[in-house]
Amino acid sequence: MAGRKALEVSPDLEVYLDLLSQPCRAVHILLNCNKIQHTVRTVALRRGENRTPEFTRLNPMQKVPVLVYGSFTLTESDAILKYLVTQYNIPEHWYPRQPERRARVDEYTAWHHTYTRPHAAKVFILEVLLPRLSGGSVDPTRLDRALEELSGTLDRLESMFLKRQAFLCGEDITLADLLAICELMQPLGGGRDILKDRPKLQQWRNRVQSALGESFDHAHAVLYGLRDRNKAKL
Repeated sequence: MAGRKALEVSPDLEVYLDLLSQPCRAVHILLNCNKIQHTVRTVALRRGENRTPEFTRLNPMQKVPVLVYGSFTLTESDAILKYLVTQYNIPEHWYPRQPERRARVDEYTAWHHTYTRPHAAKVFILEVLLPRLSGGSVDPTRLDRALEELSGTLDRLESMFLKRQAFLCGEDITLADLLAICELMQPLGGGRDILKDRPKLQQWRNRVQSALGESFDHAHAVLYGLRDRNKAKL
């Protein structure tokens, strides 16, 4: 499982994150779980800090996460996660060297950006973000349609990837599980546990959380806070 021993020291490694962002949480967890020394530069998306001239110079797309290592700047969470695994001597199971096992991780991460990420994020956007921005109520028709799309994605996640395995790409945790769990946690910000009626995926989530240890809850503290504030309004 995840390494616990301190690894290489990287005093120049900086990551620009907003922990309400699912991909940012994945990067944050990988760094902390593997004890890679780094500095977090918080970019509050809700305040528009991603649109400042300074941040735009780092990433013209004005998105987080961003990694800076000396003169090297890298954007896109998938690229950042794979760079960290290859740059640092962390356990191989995260992104296996064996070609077929690595290809399985790449297969999921390609699928993830078309299915898991947009479908889980859409539920959060409709149930939490849009009502907060507009001051209006949730559109039940659009939400029901989004939940139906997400349900189909969860069906495929179980049948195509998890199957009878412990994790999405085999018997140990990989970057695929890390990306997936951060996305599937997102609707919890509105108080919705999208896995509550799916025991197979619940068991997978428990295994992932156990493998990640304290780094999981640390990264999700902002999301838990949002959930608790939404509950208090009810």
